[in-house]
Amino acid sequence: MFIFVVLLSLLVILPANVYAEHIFKDREAFGQYFDIAQLMAEKITFEIEENIFDIYYGYKGSLDSMGAEHVEPILSSMDINEKRKSIEIIMEDVPEKTDFWVRIPQEVLYAENENFTVLVDGIDTKYDLMKFPNDYVIGFVILETTENIEIIGTRVIPEFGALPVLILGISILGIVYVMRKSSFVSFLIRDN
Repeated sequence: MFIFVVLLSLLVILPANVYAEHIFKDREAFGQYFDIAQLMAEKITFEIEENIFDIYYGYKGSLDSMGAEHVEPILSSMDINEKRKSIEIIMEDVPEKTDFWVRIPQEVLYAENENFTVLVDGIDTKYDLMKFPNDYVIGFVILETTENIEIIGTRVIPEFGALPVLILGISILGIVYVMRKSSFVSFLIRDN
């Protein structure tokens, strides 16, 4: 018994050196993790101003009924509506009442104080929200008759892209230049 206690205390006291060889050339891959939902979910990818954003989505039964006969809804399209600051989802077929969830990066859709508005066929719907470091998961119930879903926030990408700012700046500079060089404008502004 004494020898066992001594060996155990030596293992705790003495530092152990561990060597592992990385199998990935890109060591940053270890910092990027996927959870089980991302591995099993479907996704839609948006490319906005040379940035790529993945939006994952799924249904009740995505993981619960693996191996069982289960007909899942069919999502027809997902789009970003800049004017309404929302993500619009169109469902092609919903065979039965089910839970639907969407995992949205904060850069794509953000809501002040996490107060999103979820409209299912135009009706304000209650939802569950789960917050991750860089994204949100919004879950809610959809019925067999569901066709249109809209998740509304307070900011959506691209809120005000670089191109409109550049065009506005060039326009202002052009107007100032024309006003200074034009004799017609100086005739109108003269204070005689």
